[in-house]
Amino acid sequence: MNLRGRNKVDPTFNMSSMTDIVFLLLIFFMLTSTLVTVSAIDVLLPKAGGKTENQTSVAVTITGDSSFYIDKTKVSSSNLERELLSKVGTDKKKTVVIRGDQNVAYKNVMKVIDIANKNKLKMILAVKGQ
Repeated sequence: MNLRGRNKVDPTFNMSSMTDIVFLLLIFFMLTSTLVTVSAIDVLLPKAGGKTENQTSVAVTITGDSSFYIDKTKVSSSNLERELLSKVGTDKKKTVVIRGDQNVAYKNVMKVIDIANKNKLKMILAVKGQ
């Protein structure tokens, strides 16, 4: 008389379910990593209204006819560095926001960037959002 059961437990481990899970995780991370893109050029400028003033930035605007403005005050090209440094002050914690017209010459934007780099100022290049 044979009293052993017919159902035997197999001691081997089946890896097919583990490989399915790993494959699904791989697909998930590949898809989500392509959705995360860092864009340093397309910047949405904040909309502000009312009476708020930003005391931490100085705007340098360059118009299409190569005129320089620091916070709505027209400045000559030769006095740009001196006026910018007087506007920023001695603490140099203010950020220079460079706002150039789309038709402005590249050398005029580079002049402001060179002044900011030489004086170790933080700067932001403002662009229009889409």
